[in-house]
Amino acid sequence: MTHYDYMWAASPVGKLQLVAKGDVLAAILWENERPNRVRLEPMIENRSSAVLAKVAEQLAEYFAGQRSRFEVKLDFKGTDFQQQVWAALLTIPFGETRTYSQIARQIGKPAAVRAVGAANGRNPISIIAPCHRVIGASGELTGFAGGLAAKQTLLTIEGALTC
Repeated sequence: MTHYDYMWAASPVGKLQLVAKGDVLAAILWENERPNRVRLEPMIENRSSAVLAKVAEQLAEYFAGQRSRFEVKLDFKGTDFQQQVWAALLTIPFGETRTYSQIARQIGKPAAVRAVGAANGRNPISIIAPCHRVIGASGELTGFAGGLAAKQTLLTIEGALTC
């Protein structure tokens, strides 16, 4: 039976649950994760996972302002549409933001703004697949699995917000 390894990492936005399947990252989940937002089972705690240690180190560098790109293999599990949205997230440059409608146009589905928002909300690999860089059409910070304070912190770290 396949299982996922996980470990916890401290961060300025709370404890993060790092989840891997073999040598690839499957998720970065929030301490107060909404039940069933991301389903990865069974999970076994593994503090000696090389990939999880690498992710924890890269996240620490990111939060310290020393890293703007992550170098880890990713394993997204979701529908074809979700995968398109998550791939689009990976193209948003560090320190920049996009709107939900810009992402919808980018994936060739300009009328799917709400569906883009739903897929963004189910992104299993928070921070690395930067769903925090997606904002409302008027520039306001909108829904985020880690909470709006965490979204604001991440965007401030990246220089996309100055507040």
